[in-house]
Amino acid sequence: MNSFELPRFMRALEYSEAQKFSIVKKALPQIRDHDVLIKVKACGVCGTDLHIHDGEFGAQFPLVPGHETVGIVAAFGNKVHGFTTGDRVVADNSELCGTCHYCRVGNGKELFCENFIAHGVMVDGGFAEYAVYPGHRVFKFNNLSDADATLIEPAACAAHGIDIIAPHMNSRVLLFGAGPTGLMLAQLLRQNGASHLVIAAPGGLKMELAKSLNAADEYVELPRGDAAIAMLEKLEAENPYGYDIVVEATGSARILENAINFVTKGGELVVYGVYNDDAHISLSPNKIFKEEIKVIGSFSQIYKFPAAINYLDGKKINVHGIVNKTYKLEQWEDCLQALRNKSVIKAAIVFD
Repeated sequence: MNSFELPRFMRALEYSEAQKFSIVKKALPQIRDHDVLIKVKACGVCGTDLHIHDGEFGAQFPLVPGHETVGIVAAFGNKVHGFTTGDRVVADNSELCGTCHYCRVGNGKELFCENFIAHGVMVDGGFAEYAVYPGHRVFKFNNLSDADATLIEPAACAAHGIDIIAPHMNSRVLLFGAGPTGLMLAQLLRQNGASHLVIAAPGGLKMELAKSLNAADEYVELPRGDAAIAMLEKLEAENPYGYDIVVEATGSARILENAINFVTKGGELVVYGVYNDDAHISLSPNKIFKEEIKVIGSFSQIYKFPAAINYLDGKKINVHGIVNKTYKLEQWEDCLQALRNKSVIKAAIVFD
């Protein structure tokens, strides 16, 4: 095993159960022959972490959360090749078994691996000074800052979304939401088939960022709550033929239920947000049947880290300003509160 001189213990943010967390002293993770140990520099925080805080999204406790891990290679096992200590890297948080039905079928269905393990959700992740990942799930990057590199994981999810949506040239797109992943998906759509893209979201920090990133061709500011209904009715009236692709990226079941009204005949409704476990919607089966509307989901990603790195590290996607607040481990409660009250666009936990 190649390594720096490593400490025996590390600090980590650990949940004993849902909503109960503390800063603990833990032994460094064990390194298997095919593993890479990362000295964490930054780990992104997203809405999923709020669900994990509440015990949703398949969280398994005790747990060190954090699924957007960035750092440098500190050590690696005997069967790992292609890395040297000090390499700047980002980690794919998924481990696949390679032997179950879906892994053997392939064709992208590995995402549904029956023995799927998600770091930061089911096993320890990156809200710690060190984290360990399989070497084939660790990727080098060069140009991004540590904080901006935490966006590679959500960008990989957006890249997977492009594969799922498979937009045709000259597609008209309506995207609800201006969150970090949605903003990257919007830019990817504009580079991969969308001739006109509209972002509909509440005014404020995220919408202003969307405009500064030139993420869309048109912006529709929606008031929060019931006041948005009139604005949506106006948007629908102005676009009687609807949109080829409508993406719901807010995680609001209410918006998702209404979004189908904006889909053109033969178009696609994309379920892209993260919703509460008990959320349900009602859609007209006759509308879906008669208008041949495709309702598709896009969840997580598989094998898209290289694409995400190429787009972000190569500056094909503009991420400047998306990560607008960083926190130390000890400030986790403040970070959670900022996520809840939407005073932050994208946060990251950072280490010295």
